[in-house]
Amino acid sequence: MHGQYIERALQKEVIACLRDFPAVAILGPRQCGKSTLARNMIQNAGETVYLDLELPSDIQKLSEPELFLHQHSGKLICLDEIQRMPEIFPVLRSVIDADRSNSHFLMLGSASPELIKQSSETLAGRIAYLELTPLLHNEITPAVQDSALSEYWLRGGFPDSFLARNDESSRRWRDNFIRTFLERDIPQLGFFIPALTLRRVWQICAHNSGQIFNASKLGANIGVSHTTMKKYIDLLTNTFMLRILPPFTPNIGKRLVKSPKIYLRDTGILHALLRIDSFDDLLGHPALGASWETVVLENVITALPGWDAFFYRTAAGAEIDLVLTRGKRKLAVECKASAAPQVSRGFWNGLEDLGIENAWVIAPIQDAYSIARNVTVSSLENFNKAAIAMNS
Repeated sequence: MHGQYIERALQKEVIACLRDFPAVAILGPRQCGKSTLARNMIQNAGETVYLDLELPSDIQKLSEPELFLHQHSGKLICLDEIQRMPEIFPVLRSVIDADRSNSHFLMLGSASPELIKQSSETLAGRIAYLELTPLLHNEITPAVQDSALSEYWLRGGFPDSFLARNDESSRRWRDNFIRTFLERDIPQLGFFIPALTLRRVWQICAHNSGQIFNASKLGANIGVSHTTMKKYIDLLTNTFMLRILPPFTPNIGKRLVKSPKIYLRDTGILHALLRIDSFDDLLGHPALGASWETVVLENVITALPGWDAFFYRTAAGAEIDLVLTRGKRKLAVECKASAAPQVSRGFWNGLEDLGIENAWVIAPIQDAYSIARNVTVSSLENFNKAAIAMNS
């Protein structure tokens, strides 16, 4: 399977934003497929220039950026790994302001706008930010017909991990990804944290994935203060390795849990950090439920752009894994790593508390079925089909 190109769902959105904005930035973790997506798009986009800012030869071309950009005026210029050269943003703004036409720049970055210094301020109103995740289940299903959900679940969505020739090759790739991220990528962003320290932070997060985030408790495990731990967590969040899921806190007169939950964002990386090497290992591991939550959260949240994501929990025990809101609309999603999923009384109480209009229990099953009015037990695949209708 290695080397196969899988069409990404984000491509249509990138094309639409290029029509509407002078600059578009595709942000996402290293090796999630940003460069592959961009190269696939621009090969049919007329005159284009592609610069990889990790290559000294391409950086040298921008030693006089105004001259270079003027020389290629009218072309779509793709700048890969833009976080390596944040000082170019003021120049891009002057070029954009001199010619307010769209489709000037396509930028790719492996860090959030907050970490790509200057970009948010200097290109405000001129740039659209889009996030590319590792592969989603609905992207691999049509492309790799013989791929079981278990393979995607175990290996995660990073293309080189998912498409590896076997589980051992996939594990080796992920181990190398973790080491490179800690030893090279983080220092390149200007953070000089010992790789061993940040690895321990990441592993602690893996062991606590799906649980309430307590910076003091996690920091105590490695002997650092809660403020230092929070700084480490923010860094892993801003490089797309962690997701912090906030609590839903409506004013309904209940005692609510108000701390966020923490998740690793890719199951392959989660399993590598926890030393889960096979699907059989996963099935017998205490992290099975949290791992399935990761699969579901990343796929559901990405399938419903424009919806805000939360979890819900009260002191009395009402609990919903994922609450999605858009205006006055509210949806609930419960994650169950079981072929015969059962939901708790706390789930039903949560639906009643919040007045949820539609709820889904997403499990590794084949066929969808109802367990109550507007409550559906569903596979990821069936949920994705329903999400298309919700977005329309």
